[in-house]
Amino acid sequence: MELLAKGGLRKMEAALENPVRYTLRLDDGDECVDMNALLGQPVQLKFEGEINCLHCGRKTRKSFNQGYCYPCFTRLPQCDSCIVKPEKCHYHEGTCRDPAWGERNCFAPHVVYLANSSGLKVGITRRQQIPTRWIDQGAVRALPILEVDNRLHSGLLEQIFAEHVADKTNWRAMLKGEVPELDLAAERDRLLALCAPAIDELRQAHGAEAIRTLPDENTLAIEFPVLQYPTKVATFNFDKQPEVSGTLLGIKGQYLILDTGVINIRKFGAYQVSIFA
Repeated sequence: MELLAKGGLRKMEAALENPVRYTLRLDDGDECVDMNALLGQPVQLKFEGEINCLHCGRKTRKSFNQGYCYPCFTRLPQCDSCIVKPEKCHYHEGTCRDPAWGERNCFAPHVVYLANSSGLKVGITRRQQIPTRWIDQGAVRALPILEVDNRLHSGLLEQIFAEHVADKTNWRAMLKGEVPELDLAAERDRLLALCAPAIDELRQAHGAEAIRTLPDENTLAIEFPVLQYPTKVATFNFDKQPEVSGTLLGIKGQYLILDTGVINIRKFGAYQVSIFA
């Protein structure tokens, strides 16, 4: 097999084409691989036994939060617990790890959306992260339903909807292609009616214009480059198995689907790897 690239893993870049086009770029540099071009071919990914923090570059024995060393994990705002649970944003308490970062990333337009990756789910993302966020989750359909001006409000809304609909993807079902047909516009109307009293309470607390409905948005359909879905999902882990090989049958979300199993590229961010085909 021929060495295609060598360096630190980053999550795959995804372009909305038909199907999605994936590029695997290493070390934020010019080392990159057109992953779609490898479909149907034998590939090998070899972990070289070294992990370098995505932020500071120092060697670390263990990766935290998909690619950070422990000091950066405990210090950086993008690793704070409120990123996973935005309803717990503490900027207003004066305890944000980096207020300037928070102003750039958390005080930007966010949308609450419905998606179908393994069934109906609700989620939130910055407006500028559409459609990347949906592609990363393996959603085959997605629809923005509400817009707000900051991450905290989007998190509070997500909590309201999560009482009636899932807020997580069943990744095994997503990788098997087990996705039911859903009318997201009809689900939007149903959930907005169901959640109207709680949404009105938020509007009263934060202002009538703080939460804006998006009735004119259209459902986006996303097609992924998958030749064949697995009937059983076996996962690879570089910490236990440094060499991963097989025929590349598909790419969905941030997963490579091989005939021998699947691997989540994003999970192993900062791992130094060699890629062969």
